[in-house]
Amino acid sequence: MTYLFLYIVGIISIWCIYRLGWLEALKTIVKVIVPSALIILFNIKAGRLLFKSPLVGLLSALPTSIFIFRGSLPLVSYINNWIENKINNYDDSEVIDTDSVPLDD
Repeated sequence: MTYLFLYIVGIISIWCIYRLGWLEALKTIVKVIVPSALIILFNIKAGRLLFKSPLVGLLSALPTSIFIFRGSLPLVSYINNWIENKINNYDDSEVIDTDSVPLDD
């Protein structure tokens, strides 16, 4: 079952990269993975602490997932901006400014 899940995730990732490009696909994957991981980790910990069972913590995920998702948006935005700055970081000293002149002149 795990292999089927990983296969489906791989196919979706490849399709997303083909459709959107590397940068947008990476941003989309981060936008999904970061809140999901935070929600799962929080609910497993809360389930162990409150109910002594991680399964109950995962089942009670809906009320807390909304707050965790909203709270993780600044982190996701920070990661996406960092990715974009790393990829679009080029040296301006090598850029040559030119003027365009029509052929009729």
